[in-house]
Amino acid sequence: MTSAPLRVVALADTDSYVKWAAALLSSLPEGSEVDLLVVETPLAVSHTQLQSALVGSGMDAEHVRRVQFADLSPIVAEMAPDAVLVAARGPVGRVLIAAMAALEPRPVIVSGLPGISIPATTAALIHRTQSDLFVLHSTREVSTFTELAERRGLVQRFALARLPFARGSVALPSAESTSSDATPASSTATDLVFASQAIVPRERADRMRVARLLVAAARADPGKRVVVKERALAGEHQTHEQRHGYPDLLRRLAPLPTNLVVSTESMSHAFDSAEGLVTVSSTAAIEAIARGIPVIALDTFGVDDSLINPVFEGSGLFGSEAAVIGREFRLPPSEWLTRNYFHDPAEDTWVGEVEELVVLRRAGALPPKPARDRRGGRLRDIWERKLALGRMDRSLAGTAVFAVGIPLRFVLRPILRPYFRRRLSPA
Repeated sequence: MTSAPLRVVALADTDSYVKWAAALLSSLPEGSEVDLLVVETPLAVSHTQLQSALVGSGMDAEHVRRVQFADLSPIVAEMAPDAVLVAARGPVGRVLIAAMAALEPRPVIVSGLPGISIPATTAALIHRTQSDLFVLHSTREVSTFTELAERRGLVQRFALARLPFARGSVALPSAESTSSDATPASSTATDLVFASQAIVPRERADRMRVARLLVAAARADPGKRVVVKERALAGEHQTHEQRHGYPDLLRRLAPLPTNLVVSTESMSHAFDSAEGLVTVSSTAAIEAIARGIPVIALDTFGVDDSLINPVFEGSGLFGSEAAVIGREFRLPPSEWLTRNYFHDPAEDTWVGEVEELVVLRRAGALPPKPARDRRGGRLRDIWERKLALGRMDRSLAGTAVFAVGIPLRFVLRPILRPYFRRRLSPA
């Protein structure tokens, strides 16, 4: 244990990472000093998204502020945190981690992923190589990432933390204790909530098939709502760029049933009136289960790593389009729950691991975490920073390298793509 309260600053940009970072900070010991810096990147949250992400997180809004990347290092240095939680997509996370690693004295650097992280990928590890600690959220994820890191020869320290959205559940219902047609918590909990995802499924034809399914589900039971839960308003950014948004696809199916609605309210609020959740692979499924709300993981497109749904194998959650129309929601068995996101909170290690690293830092004995040796050196660092930050990187070096690199990339990309796919594949 540390002798003084922990001082932790989180850096985040997109909606899902802001939500995750804010909630994870709330699980630190009482008395910890925490702040959240929203780094302005091309996909940074809007004001509305930020407010939604903070709902139920326990994070005080007065400890949240926006910063430009150019100002980030001096601001963090002045704040002098014991640890920095870097909560950002891989390429951006890599840039932010490198910036924090360059501080003197440097803070403990913690990174992680904001939701379902099965399958484990080499890319996720490589982007976070310089972090001291990589936070995962199930015993299955820890074992899978540990095995992958060893196989790839990557040195990383992993820690376990109950997903912030799955905390607080005491006696979780399961398939053994609750029937598949679970009774709603109240007479108003009758919504079928569909958790939209930006890239799952990816193809327009598949997303249109989902849109038609939602219309069919609404028409099958006019007395109950079908709520299409979107993560962003038109023009707002998400962690992953969304093409073929459901509001646009649904407009092509007009006239629509009056009980089919699109919502951008917080997921927590959407669950207040939910009978059940439908998704392909959203982490919202875990959040729903934590609240005792049954789920259907739509299996129309199969089970594949690209769909991020192999994690649901053995859960009993997979269901067909007919199951969605019939609202045949279900809950997973206890065995699946304990291995996937609902382990005993006493098994969590992330706070203890952070405290141990902070003790080493305060004693001047924090082990170094050098960047990986890569071809291109400093020029490659500038190039990757420009790619990650886009117009938010206003450095002359970034502009110059970008001007040369884009035409060169256009020529070399078809040649190098098969090589990098082999290197980054999880197998």
